[in-house]
Amino acid sequence: MSAFDFFELRVLRTERLGPTLLRITLGGDRADEFVSGGRDQRFKLFLPHPHQETPVVPADAGEDEWFARWRAMDPAERAIMRTYTVRAQRPGEIDVDFALHGDGGPASRWAASARPGDPVTLIGPLVADNGGVDFDPPREADRILVFADETALPAAGGILEWLPSGTRAHAWIEVPHAADRQDFEAKADVEVTWLVRDEGGSLLDAVPAADLPLDGAPYTWIAGESGTVKRLRRHLVNERGLDRRSVRFMGYWRRGASEEDLLGEVLQGKDPHTSEE
Repeated sequence: MSAFDFFELRVLRTERLGPTLLRITLGGDRADEFVSGGRDQRFKLFLPHPHQETPVVPADAGEDEWFARWRAMDPAERAIMRTYTVRAQRPGEIDVDFALHGDGGPASRWAASARPGDPVTLIGPLVADNGGVDFDPPREADRILVFADETALPAAGGILEWLPSGTRAHAWIEVPHAADRQDFEAKADVEVTWLVRDEGGSLLDAVPAADLPLDGAPYTWIAGESGTVKRLRRHLVNERGLDRRSVRFMGYWRRGASEEDLLGEVLQGKDPHTSEE
């Protein structure tokens, strides 16, 4: 049985969460067949070009062949592909949060103008235990540390709300504006430090200076801009003494590189989201 499949969905509604973040709720006839593993569940989102009504994806492509067939299509016609996180899921509905960047990228432009009824295509999981979930603390972990920027905020929120009651968790989240801060419906004992760039806050400045709770057996998850993520990981492993096996890190984007650039690395056998140094 395949673990992933194509889903043709549509926009149900949109909600502005702050200056930077926009939530789009998707739904469709097969929405409930999309089985999220929770936490930082990622999936592939296909969007139409401005001159198209629907995204063009390889017809009847299997799980192992769709990428090569998509790659071989005319870039001006094949659907725009991006990687996103499931923020929440309810019967018939999937929430996806978009970070709207000033660079006017194609996904940001689509999200900013999305209206109910607009079609999208997803490649998503059919089973909860799938390869699209990276946050996987071992049973012996007694504390969770989360570091994220606004692009990883949806995943961080999903993780913090997934943690069971009694778990101790600390999160440091960098956002552009104070109004981008969010409340989480967490069952766990969660402490969040918001770092607002408008006010001079940054992960690279705050984390090295922070009195981090590193006693016990912490499990760490870091996601955001690739260069920042790697520098934070080096600091935590080399200067704070964390076991590198307990630090999970993902570059969700890289300054100066497009998603197409990162896809080129995939073709070279690299995974820009989870690759080790």
